[in-house]
Amino acid sequence: MPGMPADSGGAIVRFSGEPKHAASAPPVRPIRHGVPPPISRVYISWSSGNLLQVACLRPPNPEEGAGRGAEEVAGSVVEVNLGVGAGNGGAEVEGEVDDAEMRRIEYGSVPAFALLQSRKNALADAAAMQHMHSVSEHAEWWQYVLEYSKTIGNLLGNPDSLPAFMIEDPRAILKVREKPTSLKAAWELLEIFYVDKELHSWLPERLVDWLADYDSLLTKTDGTVYCKLNNFQKKLINLQIVENDDDYWNGLSAALSVGWLDVVVNMLRFHGSYQLDQMDNRETENGLVEAVAVLVSTMPRMRPDLPKGKLGQCCKTRPDFIKTWEKWRGQVSKLECSAFWIQCSHQKTRDGLKNLLHIMLGNIKDLTAATSHWLELFASHFLYIRPFTVGFEGMHHLAQKCIQLKPSFDTNGLTGLLNGILSENPEVVLAECTTKFGPWMVAHGMELLAADNDYADIMLHEERPNFGGISIEELHRLVYAQVLCSHSLTWQIAPTYLSSCLNQGLGLLEILLLKQPIQDNRLVLKTLELCRLYELEDVGTNIMKIAGIYHWKHGRKGTGVYWFQQAHDKVRLDRIAQQLFERIGKSVADDNFKQWEGLLELLGSDIGSAGGLEFLHRYRDFKRSLQQALEGRTGEAARQTVEFLIQLMRNPSTPQRFWLPLLHDSVKLLNCKPHPLLNVAETTLLLNKLQELSMAKLRPDFCSNHLPIHALSSVRLALGSNLARAILEEA
Repeated sequence: MPGMPADSGGAIVRFSGEPKHAASAPPVRPIRHGVPPPISRVYISWSSGNLLQVACLRPPNPEEGAGRGAEEVAGSVVEVNLGVGAGNGGAEVEGEVDDAEMRRIEYGSVPAFALLQSRKNALADAAAMQHMHSVSEHAEWWQYVLEYSKTIGNLLGNPDSLPAFMIEDPRAILKVREKPTSLKAAWELLEIFYVDKELHSWLPERLVDWLADYDSLLTKTDGTVYCKLNNFQKKLINLQIVENDDDYWNGLSAALSVGWLDVVVNMLRFHGSYQLDQMDNRETENGLVEAVAVLVSTMPRMRPDLPKGKLGQCCKTRPDFIKTWEKWRGQVSKLECSAFWIQCSHQKTRDGLKNLLHIMLGNIKDLTAATSHWLELFASHFLYIRPFTVGFEGMHHLAQKCIQLKPSFDTNGLTGLLNGILSENPEVVLAECTTKFGPWMVAHGMELLAADNDYADIMLHEERPNFGGISIEELHRLVYAQVLCSHSLTWQIAPTYLSSCLNQGLGLLEILLLKQPIQDNRLVLKTLELCRLYELEDVGTNIMKIAGIYHWKHGRKGTGVYWFQQAHDKVRLDRIAQQLFERIGKSVADDNFKQWEGLLELLGSDIGSAGGLEFLHRYRDFKRSLQQALEGRTGEAARQTVEFLIQLMRNPSTPQRFWLPLLHDSVKLLNCKPHPLLNVAETTLLLNKLQELSMAKLRPDFCSNHLPIHALSSVRLALGSNLARAILEEA
């Protein structure tokens, strides 16, 4: 679709202003084409998948010769992805994972997926023998799914990994880590709530850890704890007295409300009362700051252990946690009522520290003020108000309460996914994964969703008539496989997912393999290897036939014959033989012999698989031996040539119209003196063939050879003479 570009400041397509409704704003995609202005013409055409090809061309300039103008770019073709997300992801993944990284994830997830499917098939066979209803009833199944989930999770990245040779800044609030992605965050949510049974006893704490890793992804418009601390970190370098800044205390309150205890203690150490060169007596103030820091660092946590660098007291059992919790709360209350607050002269320090104590005592008003997002308030309830919250129903009720207190107007895939999980609604979870995180997430995340959930298992595996008799699981795998097939770099891994779809997957797999280009032999070999892996012998045979036809029609005769031989296509090999018959010369001196002799060399020694070409292969040997015999190179050459002649005349594959050329080429050998090369029986055989040929000339379908008129007479005379000499020789 060619067109002239608009004159609007270098823009290819004129775009005026913002629409009144932001929701209806058309997506604007800048194109980095690298073509210097002016651009005279733009061509737009569809490519594979969601790709749009845009070609930008400059006007031709006749004055530009081979000098400076020839070095400038005359045009460029770029591809624009019009999909919802980048690559194969969704809206939440767009901008986070580029195409190359997404392909790395796609290729890396194939072995884990294939291993899980293999284990599932093995357990399904065992379940059928043990009369079990589903694979999930096996005790080891959830362990297999957990191993699969951990493998995929490591592939998606590790948010705790630090760059190599990193020197930590003592005044750094947030550690430098790998940039988190929504894809990884969503995967961990599914693993936490659906797969890892060992987390059920300390599920709230695990959710707090998840929030610490992915708080920055919760919203793009509303503020979060991570945003507050990140903004204060940028401001910190210019602050001399941090305790006089309101953002310092707001950041402390926000970090404490979501349980980032190490961050809180580190920030408390920034307080000016810790400095040695103090003009005033701030011992009491410093003591209060240190007391709060100690209380924060000894906060009870109901979990088996803590990651390295995290603060708190681990309590593995509920009675132990209750005992430690009551003791710690008593210490917080005692400090909150201490008389030392009167001696603290710094107003902001006194108010800020008391606010921290109120948060640790579970004051809902202070917690609500300290948090920015409902999910942060949700986590703070687990830490300070309802540490024993268990079960999806109780957590969902608490989440709805937090949403009312902290409504968010930014629709986010992670929060929508968590809402679906807590409401025990697999349909919502599946819908959020589909719309926000793309086909890859759905195809691989369904295994987690149905690992220990009978309702989700039935929903995903039930065959539905409105889907053409396939299940939801198979439908999403087919969708993901089609996405992979649309790209030249990922189609090779699509068969892994198509082969797991029993109803329609194998049929689509055959179509995929048959549609692969056959111009490159390496690509054909790769396709044939896939056919072998998935036991599609008929498809592989058809591919070899198609490759043979293509190369034969494009003049690569030897390659075409090779593929026909590999396919055991005797019908086409016979047709090729018929075409070659027309090119055979009238005698050994004919130059046409060299045109097809090289092709016979490519046939190799396995002439039995060459169909009608068997005759040409033997005729080639006869021609070579005849040439050597006529040149008189060896004494045995003449006798060997006669043997080749007798074999050809006896072989039923030798066409009748070649009998006379064979005999005519051998006239000089038949007249060889002093001893005849043929005995009586062999000469009689050739005379009988010559008689059959004379009778065949009377038929209307007889095909004559371009031989001299006296060819038949000379052959008959040579055979008669040889017969007479052979009789005398034997007598």
